[in-house]
Amino acid sequence: MTTSLADLRRVAEIEFGDFVTDAQTLGEKVRLFLNDGSYIDLWLSQQLPDRFGFHWERRHLDKTFYRYDNFPNSAWREVDTYPRHFHNGAQEAVEAAPFSAELLTGFRDFLSFVKDKIS
Repeated sequence: MTTSLADLRRVAEIEFGDFVTDAQTLGEKVRLFLNDGSYIDLWLSQQLPDRFGFHWERRHLDKTFYRYDNFPNSAWREVDTYPRHFHNGAQEAVEAAPFSAELLTGFRDFLSFVKDKIS
């Protein structure tokens, strides 16, 4: 079964409703609004199976952002989990993805990371 944006949105709203306050579909992505004033954009490729990006935007709060994606950027080829990688606070702060390779589990892992950071 292929995971959809609707599936991700449902997980966020039901399982993480203690800090996800709203969700909106914006074209080809879903934006999750969080109780600290930040937001997460969710994107799944419509053409490349299993290609995704989860971007937590906080630059307006503390000048950071966090992104877990699997775009095969050759700049991150040395990362152990390539093409999966994690931008930990900034564009160039890239490290091995600490989240599951399985899309839905990795999404839950990412939201758990967010929850721990804002708690």
